Amino acid sequence: MRIEIWSDVVCPWCYIGKRRWEGALAEFEHADQVEVVWRSFQLDPGASTEPGPVAAEHLGRKYGGGSDAGRDMVDRMEAVAAEEGMVWRHHESRPVNTVDAHRLLHLALAESGTTVQATLKEELLAAYFVRAENIADHEVLRTAAEKAGLPADRVADVLASGEYRQDVFADQDQAHEYGAGGVPFAVVDGRYGVSGAQPAATLLEVLHKAWEAAHPVVEMTGAAGADVCGPDGCS
Repeated sequence: MRIEIWSDVVCPWCYIGKRRWEGALAEFEHADQVEVVWRSFQLDPGASTEPGPVAAEHLGRKYGGGSDAGRDMVDRMEAVAAEEGMVWRHHESRPVNTVDAHRLLHLALAESGTTVQATLKEELLAAYFVRAENIADHEVLRTAAEKAGLPADRVADVLASGEYRQDVFADQDQAHEYGAGGVPFAVVDGRYGVSGAQPAATLLEVLHKAWEAAHPVVEMTGAAGADVCGPDGCS
């Protein structure tokens, strides 16, 4: 069974959603047969690679209310993150363009598989939310990629080129085709869409539903053993 999750590495609900998916999978009895693929979605494709104002100021400008309103939003997000066992420095985070981070996630999937991609995803999210680093900076990206186990030469090649750029855009187009207006957004087994950072219990229900749909149980009718032949003869 495959779970595809669209998200951005500067999206707080995406990080929280990742933890909730991990919690659901920890309770799912068939988790060893589930493949998780991380898809690209840029919240602000036009953002600069140079760090902008801190998150509170950025949010206050974007949604109104100024820095005070922005700080309240960040406080609420950090409180929710704490409920999921994470300690953030989101007040120090500065939004930047994330296309290069997404290109490395495509590299990881294409050449190293889903396990390494998931490790890189965690490194990138932690770099932004936990360590308040500039994840448009190529040195930060190289460090995260090498921690995840990607070959240094391929990381350098990708960052020095436009490789996987079209794959990032294709992911975003696919999300829009599915009707996703924001992230996190997931599609389970190509059939069930999940919008937002749903509670782990809700995600577990979706996993069970998808598994049962893909592995239907045949219901027996009629009298058991009537008019059949078996290893010991026919009735």
